[in-house]
Amino acid sequence: QVQLVESGGGLVQPGGSLRLSCAASGSIFSAYTMGWYRQAPGRQRELVAAITSGGSTNYADSVKGRFTISRDNTKNTVYLQMNSLKPDDTAVYYCAAKKALALAFSSWGQGTQVTVSS
Repeated sequence: QVQLVESGGGLVQPGGSLRLSCAASGSIFSAYTMGWYRQAPGRQRELVAAITSGGSTNYADSVKGRFTISRDNTKNTVYLQMNSLKPDDTAVYYCAAKKALALAFSSWGQGTQVTVSS
């Protein structure tokens, strides 16, 4: 099991940028697929981006071209760079981890609030 702690959320104006970080501990970070989810009020939690242990990435259509997921295995950290933010990006963002062959993410952070508003 891996423990996850997110940071970097906050209030930003439309068109602005934020970078979220997720620090992992407790297991072999490099072996995990990492993901960022988000949940807005009244909506289901959705996968925003994921990155495998080998560095392959995938993104939700709504964030393609604006968000970038990356990882630094030397720091046991995964990042989500968010550019050209829109009010619809407002949500609580969660970091998640799963072992490479697992079907579902099994470890979750506590979440960090991102608010996009003028």
